[in-house]
Formats: sequence, C-alpha cells, structure tokens
Amino acid sequence: MGLFSRRQPKIKVQTSKRDGFSGWLKCTSCTELIHVNELEANDNCCPKCDFHYRLSASDRIKSLADKDSFTELFTHLKPTDSLEFVDSQSYPDRLAKAQASSKRDDSIYVGTCTMNKIPTALAVMDFSFMGGSMGSVLGERLTLLIEYALEHKMPLVVVSSSGGARMQESILSLMQMAKTSAALAKLDEARIPFISILTNPTSGGVTASFASLGDIIIAEPGALICFAGPRVIEQCIGHKLPPGAQKSEFLLQHGMIDCIIHRKDMRKKVAEFVEFFSGNEQDVRDVSCKSLESCKAQESVDSLPAKLRELMALPDDNPEAQAST
Repeated sequence: MGLFSRRQPKIKVQTSKRDGFSGWLKCTSCTELIHVNELEANDNCCPKCDFHYRLSASDRIKSLADKDSFTELFTHLKPTDSLEFVDSQSYPDRLAKAQASSKRDDSIYVGTCTMNKIPTALAVMDFSFMGGSMGSVLGERLTLLIEYALEHKMPLVVVSSSGGARMQESILSLMQMAKTSAALAKLDEARIPFISILTNPTSGGVTASFASLGDIIIAEPGALICFAGPRVIEQCIGHKLPPGAQKSEFLLQHGMIDCIIHRKDMRKKVAEFVEFFSGNEQDVRDVSCKSLESCKAQESVDSLPAKLRELMALPDDNPEAQAST
C-alpha cells in the first residue's frame, strides 16, 4: 500500500453551488470590484473611477426623454440580404442571432418624444446589435426622421454608438453616409437645430458622416471617437498614437467637439439646449452650423450668445479654441 493511501473513506463536505451571476464585476478601467446594483444606481458609471459603461438604447431613451413620451417611428423597415453576403456565417444568420439577443430588428431606435415638454425628434443607436453598425435600415430610418423633423420643425437629437458601416451590406451601407448628410444639410438650411451626442465608441462611417454634423456636438467623458481605431492606425503608420489621442477630452481640446457632459447631467443639459434653440429664433440664427464649427477661432467663440456659452461651459479663455488657432 502506498505511503499516502487512505485507509478511511474520504470526508464529504456539503457545499451548495451558486446559481448564476453573483452580482460583482471588476471595473474595466480601474479594476476595482463593484456590485451591479451600485453600477445601475450610478447611471451605469463606475462609482470608483467614473468610467462610463455602455447604456442600452432603451435605457438611453429613458435617461433623455420625458417619462413615457417616446413614440417609435418607421418600424416597418427591416434589414434584407440584398447582396447574399457570406463570411464565416451568412448575413441572415448573423441578423437572426443579433435580433434574438437584442430583441431588436436593427441597430437604431427613431421616434418622437418630449424634452422638458418640448416636442423633439430622437434617434438612439444600440451597440448591442452588431456593434451598432450602420446599414441601409439605419440610414433610411434616420433620414426619414430628419425629414419628419424638417416637416414638423422639431429639434433633432441623435445619440451615436457604433463601430461604423456594416460590412455585410458593402456599398449599400456606405451610401447611408451621403444620404443622411444630405438630409441634414436641408435641416441646416431650415435653421432647425441638430444636437449630436457621441458615446463610447463612435467610429468609422458614423463619425465621418452624421455624428460630426451637429450644431452642438456633445460627448460623454472618456468616449472613443475616431474614424479608424488606434490599433489600425498604429499598424498603418508604424507608430503609437499619443495617450488618449482619440478620446473625447483630446477632441475637445482640439476643437472637434463642443462640450463633454457627464451622463448624470446629460438629460438636464440636452433639454436646456433644446429649450434654448426652440425659444429664441435670433440666437438659433446666430449659432448655425457654420458659426458653431468655429470653436476654432477665439473671435467666433466670443460672438456666441451668452446663454449658449453658459450651457456649453465655455470659459472666457476657451482652451479648445486656443489649441485650434
């Protein structure tokens, strides 16, 4: 018999297995342990380091619109496999999987709501559906919403969260960039305000089209906002980008966005912007797309209406303007 052989039967210890998720998460940013209830109570932001986790599209709508005021539009539009695209899976199979997991038929909600009782056209992208990718349905729904806002003279708010154009739709996806941008040009001509909110991540063809055309461009803290991601750029040029080069703070410093707003303040601030644009026609004319592009020139920033400067939290010595001159 071996030295370590047991003469007596093994001791049995009664244990109970945990059922499912314990509720604890390690923060992606600071690695601190946080409980899911604590995270949800803090608007899906880490209570330790303030890292902004993604919100589902339905939660985003609840966080922005007045209670029970959102009515979805253009739900009759459904994605189709016009190109019969196949990679490791067929496009219909990928769509079916995304639709089953997200309980949505595509990556965007569009509709009307009220913000501070002001009728508003609202579009919210859902990253959980194929990475928030922009296909023909997203482009068509958004274009129809822009036309609806134009017809009813409603301010437009679009929340972007996307990996870019949907490769399974090829050129049909890419043409949505031009279509949505052309529709927004008509909205601009009519002096109807468009507020663009960029969340983590906003990239690719979405960044290169409608997401960057807002009269006011808002970003959440720490959001990745880019055309090509940092790894792609580093592989192309053979050099590492400066730390934080594609984050919202860097873009604000260089005049690419107008302001950064914490999620807990987003509802109040966006409603104030909507109210400002809806209530003062002269100020709306003063801050058209062309004048707001302008945070690149100090004199243009100085000419903005005082109330708008206050909403954007622009100091007298505006750092992003100075960095861009």
